[in-house]
Amino acid sequence: MRTSQLLLPTLREDPGEAETVSHKLMLRSGLIRKVAAGIYTYLPLGLRIIRKVEAIIREEMNRAGAQELLMPVASPAELWRETGRWTYYGKELMRFKDRHERDFCLGPTHEEVITDLFRREVRSYRQLPLNFYQIQTKFRDEIRPRFGLMRGREFIMKDAYSFDKDEAGARLSYQKMYDAYHRIFSRCGLTFRAVEADTGLIGGTSSHEFMVLADTGEETIVYSEAGTYAANVERAEVLPLEETSDEERRPLRSVPTPDRRTVEEVTDFLNVAPRRLVKTLLYTTGKDTVAVLIRGDHEANEIKIQRLLGLTEIELAGPAIVEKLTGAPVGFAGPVGLKGVRIIADHAVKTARNVVVGGNQADTHYVDVNWDRDFQVEQFADLRNAMAGDRSPRKDGVLKATKGIEVGHVFMLGTKYSQLMNASYLDPSGKECLAVMGCYGIGVGRTAAAAVEQNHDDKGIIWPFPIAPFHVHLLPLGQSATVNDATARLYSELQHAGMEVLCDDRDERAGVKFNDADLIGAPYQVIVGDKGLASGHVEVKTRKTGDKLKLALADVTSVLLNLSTSSRSTSN
Repeated sequence: MRTSQLLLPTLREDPGEAETVSHKLMLRSGLIRKVAAGIYTYLPLGLRIIRKVEAIIREEMNRAGAQELLMPVASPAELWRETGRWTYYGKELMRFKDRHERDFCLGPTHEEVITDLFRREVRSYRQLPLNFYQIQTKFRDEIRPRFGLMRGREFIMKDAYSFDKDEAGARLSYQKMYDAYHRIFSRCGLTFRAVEADTGLIGGTSSHEFMVLADTGEETIVYSEAGTYAANVERAEVLPLEETSDEERRPLRSVPTPDRRTVEEVTDFLNVAPRRLVKTLLYTTGKDTVAVLIRGDHEANEIKIQRLLGLTEIELAGPAIVEKLTGAPVGFAGPVGLKGVRIIADHAVKTARNVVVGGNQADTHYVDVNWDRDFQVEQFADLRNAMAGDRSPRKDGVLKATKGIEVGHVFMLGTKYSQLMNASYLDPSGKECLAVMGCYGIGVGRTAAAAVEQNHDDKGIIWPFPIAPFHVHLLPLGQSATVNDATARLYSELQHAGMEVLCDDRDERAGVKFNDADLIGAPYQVIVGDKGLASGHVEVKTRKTGDKLKLALADVTSVLLNLSTSSRSTSN
């Protein structure tokens, strides 16, 4: 491909709308353009990357025995009402009516549609196991789309769904997909980790997220020193503290804390460590309000709180509710004397003595509070995010923390959907049995964006070879006949050898071409100039390392083929 024939609108400066590295660089390098909040057009260069990710996914899904099909973007409300998700999914589900006033939605996922297909078309155990997949556009009406392709409203996803006769078969299907995902992300040239995760809106009995490790990741994962445990902080179990305190209980006291509301403000003012303060978080459930007690140096985990309460949604109480229940503004709520509110607490609160809590009046806190003397706790449970330094749930050392970007998720669904939608088969005795299901998703655009987050420098993107838009960026400097002839020869030879080449044939200064080449991030650059040719060579630069080779024109193709073979092998 020649640059003069390619829509490639590169930008010199970071767009003001972009927050993450991938968002900035994908806009600057002319891969995507925004249409509306969370909705993007893939320009030609960006689409090349998407298609390469899709090709790797298809190869590995087919290798694992899955069958490709394509389901509709729009699906009728009746299917979603069968599972209860028409209401449960909330405002993320984009609903609309057709001309006959019938309710439809744009599919954010396709469990209902595929389960309906199964119950209509599959009759016998002899047809099982089955695994279907598609690569298709999804839509989720995110409340705050951001970070470019990381959290968009419209996105490309590979979703797969397995159907088995029993739990043993479902576990085997799950393992096949788990292994296929390892191969997919390895082939994409990514450094990643599979971690235990919450099942969220999809549901099911267990799940794993595949997280690309990157300092700029929006999610935190924890893992054990021995490497046998890894989980998203939303899922990671926190063991109760083994420590006990022999500290003598001191008398409860009320102290003034003028305008000190936050953990930092209060602990600095009272000269105590954050671990000696207990936060009182008031959550509304739709029916009542629950007080959740968390140590000051810990963060509440709302997913764990929801699970304990048997709810799908909770939210922090607003200022009016807080003041009505406590008699104090936000920042001064506490459990002492709190009436008409259930109190639950994280395990770490149980071992804490002589702590600081809100005083339920403005500018006031209590000190030297002890739960078993000064207030009652209905239940202690694991209600906080895991963090570095916690004991591993597998008891194989302490946890470490790193940042990651979710690119894939696999779920053991069990019979959740097959039971609700009566998706059954006949066993050898003619008995009707429910299919046991799994589902498996990969964000295609998100995978490309995660590759950028993990592979870049201050000049631009450094694409892993398998998903690079082009393998070689050919940079002729000047328009002399000698340069043009050498460029034409290399362009033809490299393409004939199976290399994908972008030739910058623009009449631009060398600096402009170099900057664009580093920004776009092809693995190799070949610089052809009169000065080098006069000395009998051209220059080959490896984008990732910056290493440069001076090669005879006749040797360029063979050297690049060897280099690319090495690049491919490290990604497989």
